[in-house]
Amino acid sequence: MIADRAGIALGAHKREMAYSRLARRVRLAGTHRFADYLAPLEANPADPEWEHFTNALTTNLTSFFREAHHFPLLAQHVSQAREPVSVWCCAASTGEEPYSIAITLAEALGQAAERAKILATDIDTRALADARAGIYPLAAVEKLSEERRRRFFLKGSGKRAGLARVSAELRGRIRFEPVNLAGSDWQVEGPFDAIFCRNLMIYFDKDTQQRVLRGFARLLKPNGLLFAGHSENFSYFDNPFVLRGQTVYQLKANPT
Repeated sequence: MIADRAGIALGAHKREMAYSRLARRVRLAGTHRFADYLAPLEANPADPEWEHFTNALTTNLTSFFREAHHFPLLAQHVSQAREPVSVWCCAASTGEEPYSIAITLAEALGQAAERAKILATDIDTRALADARAGIYPLAAVEKLSEERRRRFFLKGSGKRAGLARVSAELRGRIRFEPVNLAGSDWQVEGPFDAIFCRNLMIYFDKDTQQRVLRGFARLLKPNGLLFAGHSENFSYFDNPFVLRGQTVYQLKANPT
């Protein structure tokens, strides 16, 4: 069901994970058996519980400037742009990645970053709500430089002690929206200078990966960059990208 809905392929080794995560929803829904919980979902694709079902089975492992080698490449790429920069982060999770992108653009573009557009999407609506709020434990930002913490974050006090919030200016540069990449209609407007899709494609089967890659190609500007995760490799696909660096792909001059 999660494969049909969100393109997520869960192997048999994920059985215990799926059991523990869905058991909470079974109890909260007031049912006692998985069959009783799943039957209404199978009968009604518009059942509101689908959102909670999908949220329960998605994984949100992220951090600020994760896979740090990507961000200098992004800075170099956008610094050569002649028009307002546009970046899509399509696995935004709880927001650390799109905010890292926003910080990179602010540092690379200066005042021009005010005209830049960042779209941050995810299928997990609960994670997106956390991302919009932009509030994190201080431990989540402690590895950032003091300059970045001072410029882009507000340290909480009183009831907010132990927390940091992304500055309103930075939050205002990002639009957070739910998007299901496994769906047929993303309702995403490009073109983009870069797309970040890191550590998400590993959950898709090869047919879905191929279709998503072609969708990315249609939404990228000429020579646009696709940033993938450290465990993802698209070189063996018949796809419109060429490998440019470590898990960084560039759109071919004449993609098919």
